[in-house]
Amino acid sequence: MNPADKSGEVSVPARSRRADAQRNQQTLLTAAAAVFVTSGVDAPIREIAARAGVGMGTIYRHFPTRADLVVAVYRHQVEACAEAGPTLLAATGSPLAALVQWVDLFVDFLVTKHGLANAMQSDTSGFDALHAYFLDRLVPVCGQLLDAAVNAGEIRPGTRPYELMRGIGNLCIGHDSDTRYDPRRLVALLLQGLAKD
Repeated sequence: MNPADKSGEVSVPARSRRADAQRNQQTLLTAAAAVFVTSGVDAPIREIAARAGVGMGTIYRHFPTRADLVVAVYRHQVEACAEAGPTLLAATGSPLAALVQWVDLFVDFLVTKHGLANAMQSDTSGFDALHAYFLDRLVPVCGQLLDAAVNAGEIRPGTRPYELMRGIGNLCIGHDSDTRYDPRRLVALLLQGLAKD
């Protein structure tokens, strides 16, 4: 039983408060990522707050500037993509299906990433460090998915993970400036080209 303080309120252990704060921050970052995908990194903070179910003050308390929020979302999405690869492989009967689902998450991430440079403005060293982090975390995951699909006989060997990710990234450029352009259609064609006949 939790001890009560003099006011009669039950005190919450510090570890529980930290876990709650961490969960709240993850919820906020997930909501911000979803808003960035649909509305771009310049989306109003109130839209993010509404989606997360928090007040705008909560967002500013965690992330004083838009750049802080965008960088945190970027890192959050990198980690989500990195963790999704092995999970999808374990849960999906087909490594190629796991790769296709992972690429869909990766495309969501890339849509957000394209606004990162503008949000960080002149902080090129910070942007470079984030790009290195992105490569270190995601290239091995993409490689694991490709290797599993090759070993299952679902795709031809020879596709390098960095090349595939770079190609997908190039197909996603232009999404922000042309609403008629849907990069997912071309990414799907690219993935079809990997499959064995």
